[in-house]
Amino acid sequence: MVASPCVRQCLLNGQGICTGCFRHSQEIGLWSAASNQQKQQIVAAAMRRRAEILIDR
Repeated sequence: MVASPCVRQCLLNGQGICTGCFRHSQEIGLWSAASNQQKQQIVAAAMRRRAEILIDR
């Protein structure tokens, strides 16, 4: 079972990405119904976004 990456610091930026967990708002909405494989893909995408956003700062 894949744990939610939520860190309880929910704030969406202008692109709809949470500044706490780096998931897109659509991914957050899909989370509860997603399969473990889908959750793994969501977490991987969030980690890529996190790296990209932090590099751009």
